[in-house]
Parts: sequence; structure tokens; C-alpha cells
Amino acid sequence: MKELIHKSIRFSLSVAVITFVLAAIFSIISTVMLSGVKWGIGMLLVLVIVLVGIFFDILGIASTAADETPFHAMASKKVNGSKQAILITRNADRFANFCNDVIGDISGIISGTASALVIIQIATGFGYSEDSAFQYIISVVFTSIVAALTVGGKAFGKSFAIRYSTEIIFKVGQLLFHLENKFKITIIKEQKKRKAKR
Repeated sequence: MKELIHKSIRFSLSVAVITFVLAAIFSIISTVMLSGVKWGIGMLLVLVIVLVGIFFDILGIASTAADETPFHAMASKKVNGSKQAILITRNADRFANFCNDVIGDISGIISGTASALVIIQIATGFGYSEDSAFQYIISVVFTSIVAALTVGGKAFGKSFAIRYSTEIIFKVGQLLFHLENKFKITIIKEQKKRKAKR
């Protein structure tokens, strides 16, 4: 029991540190990209950030919905990516936590910050002050659109992820396979190593 609690604490702390670092990086990148660009491009960047959040939300849900049985059949035939797909399903809780909570929540926060910058750009671009009624209206409309796209996109993504979970996780497994073989980057460690520590 104590070992489980210690592992949970270590994992939570590592996730918090990773989230802090990634949030800082994404925030700096989005701020730099939005500074000096026209509000039309800014709106496109906000849309991209929202789509990134939806995409990773789909991956996280697919990992929890996928069954590893089909991947075992693929692994017996030595299909590239099947081994990684098995590891994703076995570590679905951590994989989903990273995709949904870390990347998903960061995308939500960054899209909100980016939206505020775009709203200011729109108001100043049309010659209105930052405290004008025009900016207030733009703020309400644009924020509502971003929220609707985020929630609506994730709602669609959830049903899509559940229905095509096997195909989605297999594609991710293939990507991880190429990362491991071509760039020597291991995202998910072998399950056997975790069992050996117990």
C-alpha cells in the first residue's frame, strides 16, 4: 500500500513538473507567434491550439477504450507498432493522463490566453481602446466561439475515439515504433521492467 502511494506521489510530481515546463514553453511560443501578427493569423493560431487539444483528447480516450487483444495477434505476426500499442493499452491510465490532462489542459489555458491577445489586436486594429464596448462584445463572441469549438470538438472526438480506438492506438504505436527505431526515442518503457521492481 505504501509503495503504491509513493509511486502515485512520484508520478503526480513528475506530471506536475512536466506540465509546468510544457506550459511555460507553449505559452512563450504562442505569445511570440502572436506578437506582431495580424488578428486573422492570430485567430488561425488559436484554432490550431484548440485542434491540438482535441487531437490529444482523442488519443487519451482511445487508449482507455482500446482492447489489447487485437494487438497481440498483430505482435505474433511481428507487425511494426503492435508491441508499442500493447504498451499504450497497458499504461492507458498514464498515457491518458498525459494526453487529456497535461496536453489537453495546457491547450485550453493557452487558447484562452491567445484569445485574449487576439481580442486586443482586433480592438486596436479597428481603432478602439482596450476598455471599449466593442472589445467587450468581441471578447464575448470570440471566447464563446472558442469554447463551443473546444467542447463540441471534444464531444465528437470522444465518440470517434471510442469507435475507432484500435485503429487510433495502432497508428500511435506505429509512430512510437518509428521514433524508437529511427531516433532512439523511447516514450513508453517495457511493462516487464515495471514488474521486475515489485
